[in-house]
Order: sequence, then structure tokens, then C-alpha cells
Amino acid sequence: MLVILACCAGLGMGVPGKGDPGGLTGFAAWRQYYGGSWAGQSLAKNVGAFVDGGANLVAAVGVPYKMAVGIIAVMVCCFAATTLDTATRLQRYVIQEIGTTVRCNTLRNKYLATTIAVVAGGFLALIPGPNGPGSGGLILWPLFGAVNQLLAGLAFLVVTFYLLRLGKPVAYVLLPAILMIVIPGWAMMSQIGGWLQEGKWLLFGFGVAVELLQIWLVLEAALMWKRARGVPPPPLPPLVRATAPAAEPSSEGGRAC
Repeated sequence: MLVILACCAGLGMGVPGKGDPGGLTGFAAWRQYYGGSWAGQSLAKNVGAFVDGGANLVAAVGVPYKMAVGIIAVMVCCFAATTLDTATRLQRYVIQEIGTTVRCNTLRNKYLATTIAVVAGGFLALIPGPNGPGSGGLILWPLFGAVNQLLAGLAFLVVTFYLLRLGKPVAYVLLPAILMIVIPGWAMMSQIGGWLQEGKWLLFGFGVAVELLQIWLVLEAALMWKRARGVPPPPLPPLVRATAPAAEPSSEGGRAC
């Protein structure tokens, strides 16, 4: 929601104009970033729109505009760094779970799994992409938005089933789950048709795979709906309070932990 406000209402509050000390406002400011075709949109333009729009929103509460630009830019960098960290950790978990499934203890090693995750991500980032070497991440970038929203819908579905098993009302969670599954899935289907016509086989293949997995999970949920109602999940084991002995002072100095 914050990104939408920044890129729409915030951007309309004004952007620095070329040769215009007063800058641009309203529709003219919006056209500064979105005046051309969507095919010409670049990641730099999209990030720039968010930074300018977000800075306007922050400046509206009394923060100097240049400082607001710095604050939003740092927030974008922190988000990027956090995304890399989270993506690496989650990919390590996936690799370790694959190792458990196929009974390969080597893949269950956290150091090897992390190395595979980092090398795979680095390879994707460095291979030649739409803008030449080093832009490989843009190859799969069109999938990011729809897949992200589909994951949110599936997370809502998990919460729905948890409440269903507890016998709690689920309408206020189920309706957002349906919305977050149907609309991004519809958008993905529209994109898949375009990728097929343009011959973008990698995007087409990944898009079809994502759609099939989504349909599979939704069908599994529908089949389990009646069986899950009122069946409480197994209780968690009780928490055991660990009583660690008091740390003795280290003879080498420093703190004991």
C-alpha cells in the first residue's frame, strides 16, 4: 500500500523538473516517469518513482526534501539487502528439505546448501540478460510480482485451514485468500499468453509451472476442506525452561556468553 501511495499520490506532489527550478506537479510529474510505453519502463525508473514519491510523503510532515530522499533511498537499499538475505536463507531451507526428501544427507548440510544457494543466485545475476552481462536477474523479473502475490494468497490459505481446524470463523481470512489467489493467477495467465506469442520460453515454462502448482494446491485444499473442519492440530510439546549455570569469568578477558 505504501508503494502504491508513493508511486501515485506521492509522485503527483512533485518531482524535480529538468530546467524548471519549481519542479513538476500533478499529471506532469506523473508523466515524468510514466509518460512512455510500459515496454520502456526500466527498474531504475520504477525505483526512482518510489524514491521521489516517498520523499514527498516524508517531506509533507516537515522533513527537508533532500533528507527525505536519503531516507527513502536507504530504505530501498535495506529492503534489497534484506531480500537477498531472506532469499538465500529460504533457498537453503528448500535445498535441505529436498535433501531430506531424496535421502541425500550431503544436501542437508547447511554450509553446502547455503553455498549452492549463493552460487545459483550469483550465476543468475551475472549471466547476460536483456541489458547485457550482469542483468540476468531481469530474465525472471516479470514473474516476481504475480508469484509474490500468489504466495501471499497461499499463506492466507494456510491460516484459513488452521482456524478451520480450531473451529473458528474463517470468512475474514478466506475472502482475502481467494482474492489473492484468483487475481494474481488471472494476471499470470494473461502474461503466459504474451510470453508464448513472444517466444520467451523460459518465462513461459516457469509461468506454466507456477500456475500448475497453484491449481494443485487449491485442489488439495478443496479436497481437505470437510476433513479438516473441527479437527484440532496436534498439541505442541511443552516449553522447557532451560536453566543454564552462571558463566564463570574468562581468564582471557572479555565477556562470557
